[in-house]
Amino acid sequence: MKKNGFHPQVFEIDAKCICGNTFVTTSTQKQINVEICSNCHPLYTGQQKFVDSAGRIERFAARYANVSKK
Repeated sequence: MKKNGFHPQVFEIDAKCICGNTFVTTSTQKQINVEICSNCHPLYTGQQKFVDSAGRIERFAARYANVSKK
């Protein structure tokens, strides 16, 4: 027995990335804006950058430098 109105309506849309790339996908929303896509993601482009602007590694090392091992 099929229930009417149970499933949301699905649209074929053009999703837009902030890099300017658009791609066709399906969604229950009529518009999707994404921050990163396969056209600009470092894993796919091979241009990965390691940024440690806040000194996170140094803060981690300093925080746990005095922790004694059991």
